[in-house]
Amino acid sequence: MSKKPSLAVVGATGAVGTVMLDILSKRPNVYGEIRLIASARSAGKKLMCRGEELTVVAISPEAFDGIDIAMFDTPDEIAGEWAPIAVSRGAVVVDNSTFFRMDDQVPLVVVEINPEAIKERPKGIISNPNCTTMTMIVAMGALHKAYGLKEIFVSSYQAVSGMGITGPATLRSQISAVAGTHLGEQPGDLRTVIKDFGDFPAPLALNVIPWAGSLKADGYSSEETKVRFESRKILGLPNLKVAVTCVRVPVITTHSLSVHAVFDTEVTRAGAQDLLKSSAGIELLDDPENGIWPTPADVVNTDPTWVGRVRRSFDDDHALDLFMCGDNLRKGAALNTAQIAELVAAEFSN
Repeated sequence: MSKKPSLAVVGATGAVGTVMLDILSKRPNVYGEIRLIASARSAGKKLMCRGEELTVVAISPEAFDGIDIAMFDTPDEIAGEWAPIAVSRGAVVVDNSTFFRMDDQVPLVVVEINPEAIKERPKGIISNPNCTTMTMIVAMGALHKAYGLKEIFVSSYQAVSGMGITGPATLRSQISAVAGTHLGEQPGDLRTVIKDFGDFPAPLALNVIPWAGSLKADGYSSEETKVRFESRKILGLPNLKVAVTCVRVPVITTHSLSVHAVFDTEVTRAGAQDLLKSSAGIELLDDPENGIWPTPADVVNTDPTWVGRVRRSFDDDHALDLFMCGDNLRKGAALNTAQIAELVAAEFSN
């Protein structure tokens, strides 16, 4: 006799965890008990999920007793320490951190591309990709199956909610600081008016910053290296050529990417549009003649990857240029994690 598995949401009070509870409340009810876990300072908080008020419990080994599936929306160091403990107490972990993504014994899964990969999880852990990778990878996966992807050139325009709760608060504070001022009359005005950069390396209100993440080798940022290596692993293309520059922009939620993709075979604009229109997890919004294309303001709080500005390259009939947007807190983090967990939950009914 099948049973509904129990679920733990670890990091339930964070930015992604809050979205996760909303998603769980709107998706099919495949779980029995839902347990909310967070740090000791959040223990005792009351949060709503599926119309029920649940009390957050402090993370501990015992907090995972009786849990079948644990979704982690936590910083890397927390996932690295506690995910193996959750597994040792009997849970399958679906982790949204960076910690396990490039581990050869941990599948990196996007449900529209490689759902079968969840079956091979020797460590009992399944990883969810970075939100920047996720913004483009569903569309790239669909196009790869049809045309064979050879290389991609990516520029990202990343929202501040990708930094957690502090990012939006800092941007709102900076916007308030510049409101009503006469900027642009002197060089450096922004740095004079905005006193608090927060976690940004420069003013972000009325500005863009060509940097997202931490410093890695050869001048690359962590966000850029994630896009490269995660795309290769998800698509099963270890030699995929990837060029990427990540930029932080003054948008609260929803990442955008401009992608130039080169394929093995010839591709047409109409053929690519038809393919994207019929692919799961993608909404095509591509009518430039009437000024219609996706923007973060249109896409926020939605689940699909939105694609527009589809063009065949000026100089290469094997290449496409596209613009895409995705809510980085939903499909970019919480939704794909929830979808993976649902695939695991289905194993309990087999």
